[in-house]
Amino acid sequence: MSDLVLEARQGDGTEGARPRRGRRRAEEAGPAVDLLAEARKRGIRYFLISYVDLFGVMRAKLVPAEAITAMAKNGAGFAGFASWLDLTPADPDLFAVPDPTSLIQMPWKKEVGWLAADLYMHGKPLEQAPRAVLKRVVAAAAGQGYAMKTGVECEFFLLTADGGAIGDGADTAAKPCYDQLALMRRYEVITEICDGMLELGWLPYQNDHEDGNGQFEMNWSYDDVLVTADRHAFFKYMVRTIAEKHGLRATFMPKPFLNLTGSGCHAHVSLWKDGRNLFEDATDGLGISRIAYQFIGGVIHSAEALCAITNPTVNSYKRINAPVTVSGATWSPNTVTYAGNNRTHLIRVPEGGRFEFRLADGAANPYLMPAALLAAGLDGIAAARDPGRPLDIDMYRDGHKAPKTAKRLPLNLLDALRGLDRSKVLRAGLGDALVDSYVKLRTRDWNEYSRHLTEWERTNTLDC
Repeated sequence: MSDLVLEARQGDGTEGARPRRGRRRAEEAGPAVDLLAEARKRGIRYFLISYVDLFGVMRAKLVPAEAITAMAKNGAGFAGFASWLDLTPADPDLFAVPDPTSLIQMPWKKEVGWLAADLYMHGKPLEQAPRAVLKRVVAAAAGQGYAMKTGVECEFFLLTADGGAIGDGADTAAKPCYDQLALMRRYEVITEICDGMLELGWLPYQNDHEDGNGQFEMNWSYDDVLVTADRHAFFKYMVRTIAEKHGLRATFMPKPFLNLTGSGCHAHVSLWKDGRNLFEDATDGLGISRIAYQFIGGVIHSAEALCAITNPTVNSYKRINAPVTVSGATWSPNTVTYAGNNRTHLIRVPEGGRFEFRLADGAANPYLMPAALLAAGLDGIAAARDPGRPLDIDMYRDGHKAPKTAKRLPLNLLDALRGLDRSKVLRAGLGDALVDSYVKLRTRDWNEYSRHLTEWERTNTLDC
């Protein structure tokens, strides 16, 4: 729920198989970083070579430092079908080639270094791999002279170890947001995570208890979109791991409790060129430029299709189409509208030079979410899409006053997936390979949910 500080920075199996066919061409290898030398200098004994699949699940292999030079050249081998990628057991080995610039030395286990990896098959990037998708959209933007910068607000709940209840039995206030007592009862967990971010140079600047009982948010500075995406992926892993150390379970599930506020993943977005923020315009009422309005117009145009990626689970639609919670508000949008500093809309412009995208939830893929946003925004600029006038009303109380042209968000995952499937904009921006694979696997998710018989159905239908 917090505002992100923008002044802080201006940018800166196959076990045993020999990895031959995963090798990249020399010109793709990126900056020369000797990971073995880094390991010896920092005392790193093992590396986690990691990637995120289509469902946002982090996969990894643990590699001894003595073997990292070969892995950095050829990649670590995986059976792609074994994770949530649209592959089969007949497909050849998948190779995860680590990006040396992404190296994070784990603050709580300094002998381990984490590396984000890019996936290759047949010596070529895997088109459906989320990090590869983001890099392609970033490259398309760079071809037009643009660089997107983002910051994310990752909300999460701290639960009992079995995940069945809020971890703090005393956290029962009707309006628990910013509750100092509840925050300080989790001081050891929150500060260990924040100390880790400080050590890593992420420039964290505030931590708070959020609007749901047992819910928290931690903020760090914005950066170039790929840097933020890698940090977002690692942050979720770090939070879960440190919570386990303290006998708790952390969840980024969008709506783990029906009566409490769900967990969002708000993204703050700006577009830059040659060190200048293209979204700034001091003469505008909201402080944003014509190109910013066009970018917002692109997001509004593709909002229903975006929903499938930014709200990717069956549970996601219990957050964005939810009844009022015990605190008095859901803090999530239900209509495709934008406004100034008003948190009841899908897009908020809190100050000049940026906007906040409030739709996404905690299940959003750290790479696909910004890729889809950037693709939609670039389309908005190319097509000069007009978002219309900002709608400065309370959408929770006065939503009926919104123009009839304001689109409603999808009511469920299937509707969102159908929107993504027919979206020419996101197909052009993200690629058919990604969209086809994503829709296929998530539709299977929906079908499995539909085959589940609930107690509600029995209670309400036995006597039909």
